[in-house]
Amino acid sequence: MKLIYFLPLAILAIVACQKKSDSATNRVVITGIDSTKKPGDDFFTYANGIWFDTIKIPDSQTGVGSYSFLNYPQRKRLQGILDSISASNNAAGSVEQKVGDFYASGMDTAKINQRGHEPIKPLLARIDALNDIPAMMKLVVEEQKAGNNSIISFYVGPDDKHSTVNIAQFFQTGIGLPERDYYFKTDSTTVGVQKAYQTYMTQLFQLSGADAATAGKNAAIAYNIQKQLAGAHRTNVELRDVKANYNKLSVAALAKKHPNLNWTAMLNDLGAKVDSVNVGQPGYYDKLNAMLQSVPLADWKIYLKAVALTNYANFLSRPFEDASFAYTKILTGQATRQTRAEEMTQAIDQSLGDALAQLYVKKYFPESARKRMAVLVDNLKKAFEARIDRLDWMSDSTKVKAKDKLHAFTQKIGYPDKWRDYSKVAVKRDTYFENRLSADKNEYFYNLDKLGKPVDRTEWHTTPPTVTAYNNPPLNEIVFPAGILQPPYFDVNADDALNYGGIGMVIGHEITHSFDDQGAQYDKVGNVTDWWTKADYTKFKAKTQQVIDQYDKFTVLDSMHIKGALTVGENTADIAGVAIAYDAFKMTEQGKDTTRLDGFTPDQRFFISIARIWRVKTRDAYMAMYVNTNPHSPARWRVNGPLMNFTPFYKAFNVQPGDKMFKPEKDRIVVW
Repeated sequence: MKLIYFLPLAILAIVACQKKSDSATNRVVITGIDSTKKPGDDFFTYANGIWFDTIKIPDSQTGVGSYSFLNYPQRKRLQGILDSISASNNAAGSVEQKVGDFYASGMDTAKINQRGHEPIKPLLARIDALNDIPAMMKLVVEEQKAGNNSIISFYVGPDDKHSTVNIAQFFQTGIGLPERDYYFKTDSTTVGVQKAYQTYMTQLFQLSGADAATAGKNAAIAYNIQKQLAGAHRTNVELRDVKANYNKLSVAALAKKHPNLNWTAMLNDLGAKVDSVNVGQPGYYDKLNAMLQSVPLADWKIYLKAVALTNYANFLSRPFEDASFAYTKILTGQATRQTRAEEMTQAIDQSLGDALAQLYVKKYFPESARKRMAVLVDNLKKAFEARIDRLDWMSDSTKVKAKDKLHAFTQKIGYPDKWRDYSKVAVKRDTYFENRLSADKNEYFYNLDKLGKPVDRTEWHTTPPTVTAYNNPPLNEIVFPAGILQPPYFDVNADDALNYGGIGMVIGHEITHSFDDQGAQYDKVGNVTDWWTKADYTKFKAKTQQVIDQYDKFTVLDSMHIKGALTVGENTADIAGVAIAYDAFKMTEQGKDTTRLDGFTPDQRFFISIARIWRVKTRDAYMAMYVNTNPHSPARWRVNGPLMNFTPFYKAFNVQPGDKMFKPEKDRIVVW
């Protein structure tokens, strides 16, 4: 599993941010402040309350606002490109042909419905024909190469101890619920999800030909195997342990330890001719090896059918898609399906992302944004370096290494310098299922081709239209795609207060990920090493424990608490991101000024901008899943949590003892 810290973000229509452009002054006007609320009680509500109380979540979405939900309106732009391209005559093999025909094949629901589950019948027949575990493992591997992952999870990525080289790596897998704890919790919400998931599998077995009784029995067998595998999974908090996820082992030793897995044959079939691999979670593969002997082959065949049906349900006819959505509805609270065009836009972004991105960048992304963004990143790096110099808990020797790491950053803005090649993806206008498989197979071999080769430090791990940002510790890089370089995060017409409070906070957040509980374990070239003094690292861990303790106390949905240990990296990055962005803002002309705009000082506009970029409203079911599984805190606490620790915020809005966000200065957390 790649250790990449994504900041799920997105773009909403400007009206939803309740901002409007004042062309006379070439700036953005702030409106919609709820002046009935005290900024020091709940700043998120002060800045976003009017919007929050009036906005309606579309039935086809799980939430609305900024953050990851803003990728929905972003897809409208992509959909417009696809509608145009798919209606044109495009040269065979061109980017336009592949993207346009792929989209057309997915939009041809009459053809897809006519085929029913015909496309996966050969796979189901191959599963039925299995007569022993070695044959089963060969099928598992072949399906892994086709994107149908089941009981093994193989990928190629940088060696954490030798980050210039790509190695073979394996990760825990095999389950269908969001994460392992969903199989063991007994609260009513989780039990509802468990039942919905088993109902989903039952429906899929029925749709593929089983009678109701057999389908229910099969679903129970598949679920039981998943639950056994889940018992060997590390929790999502345990997975944050970088060093525990590094277990480079010889193939010979693994072959002896796991005879039922037959590592030598498995790796040969995967096309990975290596003598060692990293097994991220050895306990999972220990359990799998034992289960290959203890679980009857007949049950494994049922399990593999369940995996195939759930993995491919949304590639098949409408009844399969409806069964999938019925489960999604319980899991996330989404009321209705998205339009077919929205679904296909997302599918192409996943399958031919760089091809679609080329068309997007050409139409929507100005080079001026790339240039201004580079200046912002440089200023944030200067601000962070100055903060390192001022730390009272870090020794000079560790400060030198921390600054060396900062100076070694690679920053990527907008889009990659070279685009992915999709020439091996076969795309036809009337074979949607096969188009998806061809793209998945291409992705597998694209990844496999990296094995044993130097790490390509120009590669991107998200598509440029996506509204996100990320930090990749093994490459010591920060990445800001074109999709995020729009309002409310970045606006060429906005004053510095809004841009530094918006995209500036995001930049600071991503910089800090190289120095959070996980990123701090990587050195300047991306190797996991102990580059800290022991005393400094002990102090650092004490600081991050303060973050854990504070966020553990924050509640969501009345009584559900944020998981401080799960979200500590993102919370640390949020707290420092605000401080770094503010320091960089104070280097600008406006940052040194006190002139009010729309009645707000520059500092106040800066903090309001921070609140606006996390403006989100979600369905309760989605939020429950989010808190259980996501390493980011909910949006309200991405605003209030950092700001209650930041003294300049107190000064800007006159936060006083008695205000709900007030913390005595000695208790305000400063990590970086």
